[in-house]
Amino acid sequence: MKKSQIGLIGLATMGANFARNIANHKFRISVYNRTTETMEKFIEEYGNEYLNGEKNIKNFVNSLESPRKIIILVKAGPAVDAVITELLAHLEKNDIIIECGNSQYRDTKRRFEELKAKNINLIGCGISGGEEGALHGPSLMPGGSKLAWQKIQALLEQVAARDFNKGPCVSYIGSDGAGHYVKMVHNGIEYGVMQMMAEAYEMLRSIYKLSPNKISEIFASYNRGKLKSYLFEISAEVLKAKDPYKKGYLIDFILDKAGQKGTGRWTAIDSMERAVATPSISEAVYARVTSGEKDLRKKLSKLYKKPASKKIPLNIFLPILRDGLYAGMLSIYAQGYDLIQKTAQEEKWKIDLAEVSRIWEGGCIIRAKILNYLHKAYGKSKGDKHLFEIKEISKDLKSNIPKLRKLVANASENGIPAPALATAQYYFEAMTGENSSANFIQGLRDYFGAHTFERTDRKGRFHNNW
Repeated sequence: MKKSQIGLIGLATMGANFARNIANHKFRISVYNRTTETMEKFIEEYGNEYLNGEKNIKNFVNSLESPRKIIILVKAGPAVDAVITELLAHLEKNDIIIECGNSQYRDTKRRFEELKAKNINLIGCGISGGEEGALHGPSLMPGGSKLAWQKIQALLEQVAARDFNKGPCVSYIGSDGAGHYVKMVHNGIEYGVMQMMAEAYEMLRSIYKLSPNKISEIFASYNRGKLKSYLFEISAEVLKAKDPYKKGYLIDFILDKAGQKGTGRWTAIDSMERAVATPSISEAVYARVTSGEKDLRKKLSKLYKKPASKKIPLNIFLPILRDGLYAGMLSIYAQGYDLIQKTAQEEKWKIDLAEVSRIWEGGCIIRAKILNYLHKAYGKSKGDKHLFEIKEISKDLKSNIPKLRKLVANASENGIPAPALATAQYYFEAMTGENSSANFIQGLRDYFGAHTFERTDRKGRFHNNW
């Protein structure tokens, strides 16, 4: 029997679907799962000449071609370290581990160095697209050993999603933890975009009293234009779904408490530690936290009344909403991309934002028409420009930002919380304003703490005897 070209450990939904994807592309793959029954059930249902199951780790490793290439898709954290420790007893020099879970990039950096000392290669590979993406083609963000990437490149290019020009949605991101870092920021952007869309939904529901079906139609219409994206596509489906238990729409019976797995929070924390502004991503995390305060929100709602509705005619409002969302999303991408750029400089990663945009065009959760636009815009620009500096983006922002301002003002007048939209506008105003109010803050800091300040008219640091 021929040895497998690659192995995969972890047969939960993502791992099982990714293994099927690889086998469907006619690569021989061995799979292993800590629970043998899970592996046997998987092989019974999907096993074929390309898909082989092994009951113990030694046989699994021995079933692979050398240098061995092993994908790990288990829960991020200690479970990954446990699997790597178990593997090390059976691996040889130049073998390759491809860790595809949602690992914290600092863990990936640590593992990269630990394995490098043992002559084992690590690829930390971000993977996005959910269970459907894993099966039919995800967006893949590999980082780590470039030589190891070259040995798995052909396989990953075959199983990845396709971009707008039918190219594979996978590209080498950079050394050690770069792949998982870019995936983390992808998820942070995803948080921000979803929160912004939820705020749009809330305005249509609360101010205009529109039914879920009507909002679905509006979102579907947006999905045919510049906001075309996977998230708008599925939003239209979610909103028009009927409840299986009673008359009405399912969305009206879903409890308004949003969960999170941590990657958005990691992005917000990392941006604060690096002193890079990502206010819309951070506020999207806080919005989910606030949503969890359901009991308190319910109690407080009885003490405070919302203002009387101030409606802009719906036919006038809908284009404002569309264009305001577009400007807001450009702002969110600017925040996420600025974080990637500044981190890449600090970590000495050479990250190509045109390529990042391209591999996000297909397979991933935030795949959208806007990413093709960003791919082309960054492809034309030179150097690590801020998104707002790029000529094409600047032109679009100038025409759409006035709509975002109106949208935020409308939400505020009607007592609708819109933290992602509001901070998207704030970020634009702050980053495009030559002067800020921080001179006032520096004056206060120097008064109470002698923290000193810089001057506009001479170099050095100064303290005033207030």
